[in-house]
Amino acid sequence: MSDCVFCKIIAGKIPCNKVYEDEDIFAFHDISPAAPVHFMIVPKQHLASLAEADASHQALLGKLLLKAGELARAQGATDGFRTIINTGRVGGQEVYHLHVHILGGPQPIGPMIGPRGITK
Repeated sequence: MSDCVFCKIIAGKIPCNKVYEDEDIFAFHDISPAAPVHFMIVPKQHLASLAEADASHQALLGKLLLKAGELARAQGATDGFRTIINTGRVGGQEVYHLHVHILGGPQPIGPMIGPRGITK
């Protein structure tokens, strides 16, 4: 997609601090890290969100998650990490290109949902 910021990063039109790249996926550091280790893994194929995925994306989705552990450890998250996939407006997705956030570091990250959390 011509206006997708992640597609532009993958194409090299926007600079990034690259973590990993192969024929299917691209990983790069978040520009506003929320933890000492914070990077994203994205498919090179533009896929707007996890809600848009179907059975044809099964291998790609598996590859994203399988690569997460290897890259997290290589980036210094050796004692655990968190994976986050925000999906859609209500899920907090800001860039509509599927991406997996990987967060970690030497200290625990904290609660899953902060003070704004989910209300009933």
